[in-house]
Amino acid sequence: MKRPRLVASDLDGTLLAPDGTVSPRTAAAWSRLPALGIESVLVTARPPRWLHPLQDIVGAHGLAICANGAFVYDVSNRTLLQSQGIERSLVCELVAELRAELPGVGFAAELADGLHMEDAYPDLHSQWVPADAVRAPMDDLADSAVVGKLLARSMQVPEQWFLDRVAELVGDRAVVSYSGAGGLAEIAAAGVTKASALARWCTARGVDAADVWAFGDMPNDLPMLRWAGTSYAMVNGHPDVRAAADHVCPSNAEDGVAQVLEGLQSSGPGRG
Repeated sequence: MKRPRLVASDLDGTLLAPDGTVSPRTAAAWSRLPALGIESVLVTARPPRWLHPLQDIVGAHGLAICANGAFVYDVSNRTLLQSQGIERSLVCELVAELRAELPGVGFAAELADGLHMEDAYPDLHSQWVPADAVRAPMDDLADSAVVGKLLARSMQVPEQWFLDRVAELVGDRAVVSYSGAGGLAEIAAAGVTKASALARWCTARGVDAADVWAFGDMPNDLPMLRWAGTSYAMVNGHPDVRAAADHVCPSNAEDGVAQVLEGLQSSGPGRG
């Protein structure tokens, strides 16, 4: 199989261990890629601030694609370099429509410069809520706010029904993704996915899709896996992801990404 020019990986459920850390084996395999002439990039649903503890594995370029493709973030310097946000008017429109149709729904917005969340939003990751998070209704979003992701969640209805209904109501006005976080609908601007952001990243570096290997585990990874020339689903991943990928690798608990990359590293220079 042809050796890649670039490896792209999701984080949670994929490159990271179940406890959210990078195992020594995975860190070693990932860090050896540059010596093989292979670039790497993290492509994650996480917002920028969630990447700070992972600075050591970002790579020499120091950048990561985050918020499902809405942001390109310089992790080392904690600087946002690129953003593709949802227009504030559309955010307010979607919030009003979803609130009218979905019992108990609460909202939050991952912004270019922080987090805005309603009191009614059932947060799953309180340990990641920054001290300067704005707690106010979504109607109070600043006119200048750059919304990378609008988050919607309800504890009053079945998870899959909620996700399907959000996608139905949003339609083609935005992209609705699911990254495995307890019924959390993640809404991005139309056309913004991990795949679109990774394609721009690769074009800027003269890398064709055929020369990309991508790893993922959840439905929000599907566009990226379908775009990449070679795709790997984690065995612990969503059934739809396993069915769509070219290959299935061992779980993140077993350093599955590292196991695949070690095969590259043991095959010598040139083609693996």
